Amino acid sequence: MHLSIVIPAYNEAKRISLTLKSIDEYLRRQNYDYEIIVVSDGSKDNTGEIVRGMVPAISGLRLIDNKENHGKGYVVRQGMLQAKGDLRLFTDADNSTSADHLDRFIPYVNQGYGVIIGSIGVAGHKVASGSEPLWRRVAGKMGNLFIQAMAVPGIQDTQRGFKLFTAKAVQDIFPKLTINRWGFDIEALALARKFGHKIKELPVDWKNDPNSKVGLKAYIQVLWETVIIRWNLMRGKYNQRPTAND
Repeated sequence: MHLSIVIPAYNEAKRISLTLKSIDEYLRRQNYDYEIIVVSDGSKDNTGEIVRGMVPAISGLRLIDNKENHGKGYVVRQGMLQAKGDLRLFTDADNSTSADHLDRFIPYVNQGYGVIIGSIGVAGHKVASGSEPLWRRVAGKMGNLFIQAMAVPGIQDTQRGFKLFTAKAVQDIFPKLTINRWGFDIEALALARKFGHKIKELPVDWKNDPNSKVGLKAYIQVLWETVIIRWNLMRGKYNQRPTAND
């Protein structure tokens, strides 16, 4: 298996089919084996039923249907560890960054990068005009300065939902992740650095979904979880072997 695409989903019945069709259209043009894994995070709507109904039509599609909500970090970790691809991408269910960006991402694996991440913090990115509220843009920029100082210096945008990992990077990083919600991206990047995986930050075309579930509370939670990550790094928590409770 060359590529796995993992999609965390919580109450995504209104848009998951369009996202899957878009990803499938891209993957059908490729000359490698692939799989698409949708991980439902205890969805209360019919997200799971929609995905199941699309399995016969979309090659390599499968569903992990959690009955309880655990958080985005939990289900991304779950999907990435169950994936079989030599390369593993997680991307958001709203399709804010299209799968064809992989054409620019995958070549960096051959240059020795274990983690390639989408960013709107580096030159060359495009953001759909008027797609993101002003408060979110300001909070994102201020928050990133804090995140860089605490955990991942030099990374301009940690929060885009479009990140590609080699299987080796996944096995080194994801079993040790402890953050189950929004701050898991930061933890994954901090551990990539800790374990010697080169990170490449690439510009993406990005469109904010007006129905995004990420509110001010989530931004505050990310900052608090960044403090936790910093504390974990300082006290050597990530040096320990993961346990069932982690």
